[in-house]
Amino acid sequence: MLLQRIAVVGCGLIGGSLALGLKKRGFSGEIIGCDRAEVLEKARARGAIDRATTELAEAVGEADLVYLATPVVTILDLLPEVAKAAKPGALVTDAGSTKVRICKLASEVLPENVAFLGGHPMAGREVGGIENADADLFAGAKYVLIEEAHHRDAPFDSAPTASGLRSESPLGSASLREGAEKEFVEWIKKLGAEPLRMEAETHDWAVALVSQVPQLVSTALASAVWDETDEDGLPLSLAGAGFRDMARLAGSPYDVWRDICLTNSENIARGLERLEQRLERMRTRLRSRELEEEFEKARQTYAMLKRGGKE
Repeated sequence: MLLQRIAVVGCGLIGGSLALGLKKRGFSGEIIGCDRAEVLEKARARGAIDRATTELAEAVGEADLVYLATPVVTILDLLPEVAKAAKPGALVTDAGSTKVRICKLASEVLPENVAFLGGHPMAGREVGGIENADADLFAGAKYVLIEEAHHRDAPFDSAPTASGLRSESPLGSASLREGAEKEFVEWIKKLGAEPLRMEAETHDWAVALVSQVPQLVSTALASAVWDETDEDGLPLSLAGAGFRDMARLAGSPYDVWRDICLTNSENIARGLERLEQRLERMRTRLRSRELEEEFEKARQTYAMLKRGGKE
């Protein structure tokens, strides 16, 4: 086992769920939690971590795997410090919801003897925190993995070749670093998630449309209804399951989405523009049978979604 000690930096919903999931599925190494003292106390009480520290260097310096599960801008702030503290041969990965800026910075600041694998588990809830962490949170979800500068000549899922070898480190050659990545991917599978590789730019474009724009749409709808609700509670008091489904994402706090909007603003703006165009098209077709075309496209999209996104 190459990954004998894992540092989870950020023990909230995602980091806590990863730690709980690893333990549930038989991880026998040590999990070190790094966060604020009050969060670490709760994480230990839930059995998510074996050791707690508020000091990043202490957690990272001993870890074979560093898992960054903080908000995106915090990940960007932490990466230079991780680069200083990580031991040679360590594997650094993250769970950030946007990837271009994180992966670019990682390729710039991490030394050659520290590997980086960008990641994004497509799982979550509208409420965060270690209190809501779940060992099965990743089950059935896609888990995006992104290779950047350190790995372009030696993919993590291919056999090592002479051309892919790098200089030796205490963990060994590039083939052993690939082994650490493969081991991490195997744990992702044990968590019930489906690893999916793509480029950072592709990821940020795709999640803008299927994750980030829906969040803003839900927020806008709930906000508009709030403004329209009168002293008798109408129209909100008449809301049924349909509105509740649409408004579920509106329960997410701003501090979770602030960094996402800041670091993927262009893709989100394009997605909102496309949606605005489609809404305007529907508005002009309210009295026309041509509106049926929009419903049919939507029905086909939902049908494909139920089939797992496959034709």
